[in-house]
Amino acid sequence: MTYEFKGFIPVVHESAFIHPQAAVTGNVIIGKDVYIGPGAAIRGDWGGIVIEDGCNVQENCTIHMFPGVTVRLEAAAHIGHGAIIHGAHIGPNCMVGMNSVVMDNVILGAESIVGALSFIKAREVIPPRSLVLGNPAKVIKRVSDEMIAWKTKGTQLYQSLPADCHSHLKPCEPLRAVPADRPRQEALYETWEAIRRAK
Repeated sequence: MTYEFKGFIPVVHESAFIHPQAAVTGNVIIGKDVYIGPGAAIRGDWGGIVIEDGCNVQENCTIHMFPGVTVRLEAAAHIGHGAIIHGAHIGPNCMVGMNSVVMDNVILGAESIVGALSFIKAREVIPPRSLVLGNPAKVIKRVSDEMIAWKTKGTQLYQSLPADCHSHLKPCEPLRAVPADRPRQEALYETWEAIRRAK
C-alpha cells in the first residue's frame, strides 16, 4: 500500500484513506480527508507529489512526473476514475474527468472542470473557472456558479468517504443469494444532466 523509496517514506494524515489495493510510493504527502481509490498509483520516485486536504484520487488513476518535478493537487481537487496527472499542477476545487490526461507543466486554474476523455497537452495554462473539453483540450466556456456548486457537493461526498471507509470497509465473503431484507442505498447526489432537466 505505501512504499519507502530511497529514504522517502510517504506522509499520510491519519484522517485520509488509502485503499489497500492502491500503491503510494516515496516522496508523497497526503493531507486531511483525502480518498485514494483502489488501483491508484501515486509514484513519488523521481519527484514529489503533494495531495492537499479534501482531495480525492479515484480508482485506477496515475500520478507521476519527469525527474525533479513536484506534482501538486490543491485542496478539494477531484480526480475522476482512470485519469492521469503527469507533472501538472491542479488548482483548488478543480475536477478532472474520467480517463482524462493532464500533461507536464500544465497549470489548471482554480475551480476548473476538465471533461471526461480530455487531453491537456504539456505547458498549457488554463485560467480559473474554465470548462475544458476535447483532444487536444480547449477552453469552451467559463464554469458557472451553479456548476461549481454541483462539483463542490460531489467532492464533499468524497471528503466524507475516508471516515466511512475507516468505519465500515472490511473484507468479507460474498453472499450466494440476495437477502430479502437487503437495504436500499440512499440517493446522495444527482448528475449534472438531472439537475439541468429539473429546471
